[in-house]
Parts: sequence; structure tokens; C-alpha cells
Amino acid sequence: MNTSPIAFLKGHGTENDFVIVPDPDNALDLPASAVARLCDRRAGIGGDGLLHVVRSAAHPEAKAMAGEAEWFMDYRNGDGSIAEMCGNGVRVFAGYLERAGLVEEGDLAVATRGGVKKVHISKGGEITVSMGRALLPEAGVTVSVDGRSWPARNVNMGNPHAVAFVADLEHAGELRSVPPFSPAEVYPDGVNIEFVVDRGPAHVAMRVHERGAGETRSCGTGACAVAVAAARRDGVDPAVTGTPATYTVDLPGGTLVITEYPDGEIEMTGPAVIVAEGVIDPSLLAV
Repeated sequence: MNTSPIAFLKGHGTENDFVIVPDPDNALDLPASAVARLCDRRAGIGGDGLLHVVRSAAHPEAKAMAGEAEWFMDYRNGDGSIAEMCGNGVRVFAGYLERAGLVEEGDLAVATRGGVKKVHISKGGEITVSMGRALLPEAGVTVSVDGRSWPARNVNMGNPHAVAFVADLEHAGELRSVPPFSPAEVYPDGVNIEFVVDRGPAHVAMRVHERGAGETRSCGTGACAVAVAAARRDGVDPAVTGTPATYTVDLPGGTLVITEYPDGEIEMTGPAVIVAEGVIDPSLLAV
């Protein structure tokens, strides 16, 4: 077992918070149990997830992307499970790379399990991420909480989402446990569930239960899924109109601005903040 202290940082994007573990050569063993301990808010550092910072060439899942993106975001949920993508996580990941002097302001590419994501770091500190295109599978589900039920739109942003429009965000309930949905076979590997209300024209607010993490203060891919679902509900499809559609999405932890372009590409803009750094007792990583 490694007995040397392990460096970490703590960051958040609209209060979706992460433990950041720099490991350029992919030398650390990070089993699910160790990740869960690090993300534990009482016995560990605390976070909705963990950003394992690895050079793409050093990680077996990212080697094929090394020609496009030097850095791979090996993202883990707070329970230690592996996730395809995390939109807020990409912004915080990019913010860390700039802080560490590994990249400069401007454009860069980040490899993820959801593909290579284009990122722009502005001088003002806000970070824009190209989130790819939304897939809109026909099969949806019905979500139920405390005797109320709503149809939920199936949106895939590299990870699965079910978007339900409700009259009041309090109707989502406590969101610590997974809101029941059916039919279950639509999401065999689980799903992120968003509850959404209108705030004004092209302006919505949401709460989310993230797969493997419970309710979080923000979810970047969820905000993108919500913006797309809201646009389609409003009869807006940039591929048809030829005009970008921009939605403002309020989350408990802040606000994100989501733009969908006529070619289907979706951009998300918001802050990324590094709040602390230190060292991890290596015993926390023991199996």
C-alpha cells in the first residue's frame, strides 16, 4: 500500500462539489470503496463525486482519445460507481488544470467516458463546455412521488436523464432516495431524475436526484437535459428553426446558461471554483 500522503483539492461548480485527485500517470488504485470514503461528508473530505485527473495516454479507457485530449476526467460518483460524464465536473476539472498551470485560458479538450469535450476558459473565470448532442429516445417513464405522478422526457447527454415538469419543486419530495419510476427497463443502469418548474420565458428552475449521489446542488448534464426538454415542450427545435436556443436554468447552487445550436451541439456556461487543497491520509484508500 502507498504510505505517502496523496495530494487533493476540493472544488465546486454551482455547488456541485468534488474531491479532485491529481494522478497524471494513473499510479493510484481507487476502488469504489475508497472513493466512497473520500466523498463521505462526515468521515472523509466530502463531495458529490471525485475527479481523478489522469493523462489520457496513461489510462486504458482514454488512450484512444489521447491524440485529441491530453487530459482524461476519470469521474466517479459519490458512492464510488463510475459515471460517463459530469458537466459541472468538466468545468471544475478544467479550472483545476488552469490553476495547476497545466493549461492556459482559451480552448482545450477534455477526454471523458462520454467522449471528448471542448472547453473554453474565459478571462472572467467562467467556463463554457461543449456538451455534445442530446439524444431523445422515444421511451419515457412515469415518475411518482408521494402520490403524485408525472410523465418524464427521456434525454441522454452521454448519461441518462428523466425530465419531469411539475407545478412546485417541493413536489419532488426529499430526493435522498431514488424517486420511483416505471417502466424500470427504460433505464436498466439507473437514471438522473430532474424536476422542473417555469420561472419565465426560456427560464426554468430544477431539482435533481443524481444517480449514485442523491440530491445534489447542481447537475450540468441535467441542466442541459432540462433545457432541451423545455425547448421541445415549448415547440423549439434549433435544427428546424436554424436559430440557437438559449435557456437559463436555476439550480439550488447557482445558475447555468445552456445554448443548443442548429447542428445539435449544446454549450453550458457557468463558474468553477477551487476552495481548498491538502493531502489525504493513504489509509483512506485502503480496500
